[in-house]
Amino acid sequence: MSSPVLELQGLTKTYGAFTALSDVSLSIQPGEIFALLGPNGAGKTTLIGSVCGLVKKTRGRILLFGKDLDQDAVGPRYDVGLVPQEINFDPFFSVAESLHIQLGFYGRPRDEARVDEVLTALNLQAKKNAITRALSGGMKRRLLIAKALVHKPKLVFLDEPTAGVDVELRRDLWTYVRKLASEGTTIVLTTHYLEEAEELADRVGVINEGRLLLVESKASVLRRFGEKRLVVTFEHPVGEMPEPGRRFNAVLSEDRRFLTYVEREGNAPAGALLKALYDLGLPILDVETRRSRMEDVLIEILRGRPQKSA
Repeated sequence: MSSPVLELQGLTKTYGAFTALSDVSLSIQPGEIFALLGPNGAGKTTLIGSVCGLVKKTRGRILLFGKDLDQDAVGPRYDVGLVPQEINFDPFFSVAESLHIQLGFYGRPRDEARVDEVLTALNLQAKKNAITRALSGGMKRRLLIAKALVHKPKLVFLDEPTAGVDVELRRDLWTYVRKLASEGTTIVLTTHYLEEAEELADRVGVINEGRLLLVESKASVLRRFGEKRLVVTFEHPVGEMPEPGRRFNAVLSEDRRFLTYVEREGNAPAGALLKALYDLGLPILDVETRRSRMEDVLIEILRGRPQKSA
C-alpha cells in the first residue's frame, strides 16, 4: 500500500475546559474519497482547520504527504485545497481574476487554460468576467469551489461544499469530484447531505463530541449497521402467522395481511423467507424491500457509539 496522503496521530484540540478533538488518529490514502460525518459541533471543521493551518492543535501529530507539519508547516500545504463553509473572497475582482490570484497564492504561474478548465467544470464559464460581488449565492459557492481546485491540489477538503445550493451544482460537483479522484486527487468531504456521502465516498468516518467513533469502508458500514426490510402483502388475511414467518421471527400485522421481516448482518437472508412463503403457496399480492440509507446508519452509530474499526 502507498504512503498515506494524510495521517493524524492522537490529534487533540482543547479550548479551555472544552475538548473539540480528542485523540483522533486517522490515515487517508491517495485517490480516496473519504467522508467525515457527524452532527453539528462534532469536530469536523476543527479537524480540517488543524490540517489546513487555521486551527492550532493542542497536541498530536499531523503528517501531510509524509511530512510532519511541526517540522514544515508551509511546504506540504501548498498541495492542499479547501472549500470552507463560509463564503470568503474579495468582492471587487472578476471571477477569472480571483482564480489567477489564487494561483499566485500557491506559487503557481498564471494559467488561462487551467482557469478555463475549472470554470467549465463548474459551469462558471459564462461568469468568467463578472465581478464576484454581483454573483448569486449559488454562483459564489461555485467560485469558492473553483478557488480550492484551481492550483491542482493533491488533497482537497470539501467542508459542506453543497450547503444551500441547487441540485444542478450538487450533481456537477459530484461528477467533478469523481473525475479528480480517478486522476489521483484525494478528497475529504464533510456533508449534511448524507446522500452525497453515500454516492461518493470510498470510506466513512463518524465523529461525535470530538471523538472518532468509526472508520470503515462505506460498504462495510452499510452492511454492519444497516438493514434490509421485507414487507409481504397477502391478497387476503392469513389465518395465523405462517410457519416460515415464525422461524424467521417476522412480524404479522394486526389485520394479518402484511408480514414484515428485518434482515440485519448475521440474520437469514430475506430471500430465503420469501422463497419459503412462495413454496407454501400463500396468496402473495405484493413484495416490497427497502435497504437502509446512510442517514439511517449514521443515526444508529451515533446512538450506539460503536468502537472504532480499521
